[in-house]
Amino acid sequence: MFESSATFKKCTAEKVAFIALGAVDLLLTLTAVNLGLSELNPVIRFLLYIPVLLLLVKLLLPVFIAWLMPGKLLLPSIMLLALVIIWDIKELVFFMV
Repeated sequence: MFESSATFKKCTAEKVAFIALGAVDLLLTLTAVNLGLSELNPVIRFLLYIPVLLLLVKLLLPVFIAWLMPGKLLLPSIMLLALVIIWDIKELVFFMV
């Protein structure tokens, strides 16, 4: 079950997708906040005031998780992150229209 633990050699596409989607989510969040929208997640709303912690949570933590987890266990998270990104884009489009 944990055959790819602590390595990027197996399921690299899933791991890269997980990290990339997290980075896209961060960029969309920062864009929305800069446009005047508010963050709904209270933890991330707090972290917006501490940029170093925000980068740690939104960029370095996903890299660490992807490093440790087998790619097949990241699939539900990848799907959830994709849905969050779709939601973010929808909200940005409705805000700008």
